[in-house]
Amino acid sequence: MPDAVVIGAGPNGLVAANLLADAGWSVEVLEEQPEPGGAVRHDGEVAPGFVNDLFSSFYPLAAASPVLAGLHLEEHGLRWAHAPHVLAHPLTDGTCAVLDRDVGTTAASLDVFAPGDGAAWHRLHDVWDRYRADILDAVFTPFPPVRAAARLALRLRGAGGLRLARTLVLPVRRLGEEEFRGEGGRLLLAGNALHADLAPEAAGSGGFGWLMSMLGQTYGFPVPAGGSGALTEALVRRLRTRGATLRCGQRVDHVVVRDRRAVGVRTAGGETVAARRAVLADVSVPALYGTLVDPADLPAQVLSDLERFQWDFATFKVDWALDGPVPWRCARAAGAGTVHLADGLDELTRFAAQIAMRQVPDRPFALFGQMTTTDPSRSPDGTESAWAYTHVPQDVRGDAGDEGIGGCWDTKEQELMADRVERQVERFAPGFRSLIRARRILAPPTLQAMDANLHGGAINGGTTAMHQQLFFRPVPGTGRPETPVAGLYLASAGAHPGGGVHGAPGANAARAALRQHRLAGLSRAQRVLTGRDRTGDRR
Repeated sequence: MPDAVVIGAGPNGLVAANLLADAGWSVEVLEEQPEPGGAVRHDGEVAPGFVNDLFSSFYPLAAASPVLAGLHLEEHGLRWAHAPHVLAHPLTDGTCAVLDRDVGTTAASLDVFAPGDGAAWHRLHDVWDRYRADILDAVFTPFPPVRAAARLALRLRGAGGLRLARTLVLPVRRLGEEEFRGEGGRLLLAGNALHADLAPEAAGSGGFGWLMSMLGQTYGFPVPAGGSGALTEALVRRLRTRGATLRCGQRVDHVVVRDRRAVGVRTAGGETVAARRAVLADVSVPALYGTLVDPADLPAQVLSDLERFQWDFATFKVDWALDGPVPWRCARAAGAGTVHLADGLDELTRFAAQIAMRQVPDRPFALFGQMTTTDPSRSPDGTESAWAYTHVPQDVRGDAGDEGIGGCWDTKEQELMADRVERQVERFAPGFRSLIRARRILAPPTLQAMDANLHGGAINGGTTAMHQQLFFRPVPGTGRPETPVAGLYLASAGAHPGGGVHGAPGANAARAALRQHRLAGLSRAQRVLTGRDRTGDRR
C-alpha cells in the first residue's frame, strides 16, 4: 500500500509526486492517458521531421517557478531554448511592438509608436524589479501567502502600496491608457492578458497582463529543447529515481472515503488502490467534486458553489509544418517565439466581446508560435514548425462570421475555423498559406479527449477572472489545496494560483499533505505522553 496515490500525471501531479517521494513517502501515480504529461506533450504526427507541441509550448512561469527550480530538472535532461525575441505584436501597417529580454530593446520598439513610451516601460519594469521576489513568492505559495504578503506590505507601506494595488486591479485597457501615449505598450499588456480569458475591459486584466509581460521581460518565454514533453520526461525520470510508481492507462473513477477520510481510489477497471496517508487529485474541480467524490461526503455548500463554477474560454488550435519561415510584413516579428495577431486594441476588445456574446469570432485573436525559430531541433533547416491557438465560447450560440459555425465542431466546422485562423495569419504575413506542407486541427472536443482536465478546450482550470481567484478559487472560502474530505488534496490548476505550467498547485498540495501528516503525528505523540492514548504502551 503506497503512502499516497496521485490521480493524474500532468505537471502538477508529477511535481506533487516528486515532492512526496523526496520526503520519503511511497507514491503511486495513476494516469488515464496512455502517456504522462497532461497538457505538456509533443509528437511528430503533423509531418515527418517536424516536432509539434500538442498543447502548451512556452513556459515563462516554469522559468520563474521556485518549485521547478528546486527540482533541478536539468540534472534529469531538461534544457531550455529561447527565440531571439520573446514576443512580437505586429500591426497591418507594418509597425511592431517587441518584447525582448533586454529591456532597452523592448523600450526602443515602443518609442517608435510614441516618443517617451520606452521610458514608461522602464518605469513599469522598475516596479517589477523592486518587488519581483516578493510578488513571485506570493504567487507560488498557498493562499493566503502570509509571510510573502507581510514582507510585501512592509515594503509597500504608505501611498506607494495603494498605487500598486490599484494598478494590479485596473482593466488592461485603462492601465495602457494611463502609462502609454502610443499603442505599442498597450498591445503588449493587453495581448498578454488574453493568454488567459481576461478581456481588455476586465478588472484585474491589467495586473495579469503586466505580470506576464514582466515575466517575459525577465525570464523570456522559453521552451524545452526537443519538444514540450521533454519537461514531462525530466519530471518522470526524477520521480522514478525516487522509487515511485507511475501507471498509465488507469482512469480513476472514484475516491474511496471512509469516516470522512480519503483512503484510496478505484479505477475504471475495478481495481482499488489504497492510500495509507493521502490522495492528491490533479483533476479539474468539477471532476473531483462532481464525479470522483460521492456527494454524501461533501458539504451542501460546496455542491451549491460548484453550480457557479466558471470555466475559462474554450480553445481552438492549429499545428503546421511550413516549408519556410513565416513571411511577416514586419520583419521584426520573424525573430519572436510568440506572435500576437490582432490589428490593434479595439480588435482585441471586439474579439472578447464576441466571445462574451457566445459568438465564434470572425477575426480571431491568435497566439502564434514559431517553434523552429525558438528551438532549431523542431524541424529541418529552412522550415518552420508552427502553431496558433485562439479562443472560442464554451457554449456557442452563433457565428460572428458568415460561415455558420455552430459549435458542434464536426469535420466541416473544424476546417472552416482553421481556414479562418489562417486568414488571420495571412493578414500579417501575406503568402503564409502557400508555405503550408501539412496541418493538424485540435478543436475543443479533441483537446478534452486528449486531456480530460481541458474541459471544452479550457486551458486554465477555470476562469482567471477575479471572482474565481485567491480565496474564491476554486469556490468561495477555499484558496488552499485542502478539501472538505480529510486526506484528499486538490493538486490541479483548479487550485490557487491557477493555470500555467509552474507546478505550484501540485507543490502546495504535497506540502499540505506532509504538514497534515506531521501535525497528526505530533498530536498522537502528545496523547501518548499525557496518557490519553494507551496504544503507545504496546509498542
